[in-house]
Amino acid sequence: MIFSFFFGFIAAAIGVFPPGLINMTAAKISLIDGRIRAILFVIGAVIVIFFQTYIAVVFANYISTHTEIIILFREIGLIIMLFATVYFLLFAKKQKIKNPNKIKIKSKKSRFFMGMVLSAINVLPIPYYVLITVTLASYNLFSFSILPIYSFVSGVVVGSFAVFYCYVVLFEKFKSKADYALNNMNTILGIITGIVALISFFNVINYYF
Repeated sequence: MIFSFFFGFIAAAIGVFPPGLINMTAAKISLIDGRIRAILFVIGAVIVIFFQTYIAVVFANYISTHTEIIILFREIGLIIMLFATVYFLLFAKKQKIKNPNKIKIKSKKSRFFMGMVLSAINVLPIPYYVLITVTLASYNLFSFSILPIYSFVSGVVVGSFAVFYCYVVLFEKFKSKADYALNNMNTILGIITGIVALISFFNVINYYF
């Protein structure tokens, strides 16, 4: 169980650490609305990650032997990321850091559910954790039984939250130097989703050809 938790934590840290849609959005919310709402966003995101990881691990054996299911996830992810790229690059407006004393009170639930929605449309964790658990199992480092599964999923949740929280704190800490990043955040997010869409596109093409 300890090893399963550790592997889950490390897998999440590696998968979430590169700038992505959720961690960059968490940083953006932190700069605009404050840390509390950013953390609420992160909590919403990790709740969905919990279920995504659990589904991935429970059905890892089945999914890993049916390539068409993984490709379906990639195709869905490709479509979503293409729409997100177009939105961030062409339609999203630039946002600036507001004076903390003038920030209007917004619904905390809106950020929480926003985290859940963005995490739900990001289907990439499912094939990622399928690959991780199947690989670990092939080396006898993971067992598809109830306790190791929950331990691994818990490690993923804790690892994801830790990395997201680091993004929130670091962007707050360097807020004075974050104006450029925030003003161009939508462009950054658009580039990230564009890269993910490109990778998904080549994966789908390679499967069919």
